[in-house]
Amino acid sequence: MMRDITPDLCDKYESQVTLLNLPLQNFGQRSAFWGEIVTVRCYHDNSKVRDVLSQNGKGKVLVVDGHGSCHKALMGDQLAILAIKNDWEGVIIYGAVRDVVAMSEMDLGIKALGTSPFKTEKRGAGQVNVTLTMQNQIVEPGDYLYADWNGILMSETALDIA
Repeated sequence: MMRDITPDLCDKYESQVTLLNLPLQNFGQRSAFWGEIVTVRCYHDNSKVRDVLSQNGKGKVLVVDGHGSCHKALMGDQLAILAIKNDWEGVIIYGAVRDVVAMSEMDLGIKALGTSPFKTEKRGAGQVNVTLTMQNQIVEPGDYLYADWNGILMSETALDIA
């Protein structure tokens, strides 16, 4: 289902929301998604992304700081399938994804900087549930994120989606 959620949230909760202003593109079929933030910081290694998406993601959104690199994709169709299987609401990647035609047909919110056909290394590197800073913007695990094609909002508490 296509819907806009962020304009109404801004109107209702303007003093409680922060814009995550990153130049991200939409890759998943789900146009709007929201949930509690879980974070991963990694560079050219998506081992921790797989570990987190292997857990129950009901009501959660994964935010991945890939240091803005689009040299290697931090998520592809296999991890998107894993995310759907484990009930994740969406994934936001400050980095690249691949298998984008397949992901465009999947019921998952997916936003990323861009694409790369290259896979990452698997060395087990990265950090989970740490504070992220991307383009001088802070993302805290445990806060809440609301995304649609209008933008991405964050709040310290859960907001009511009408």
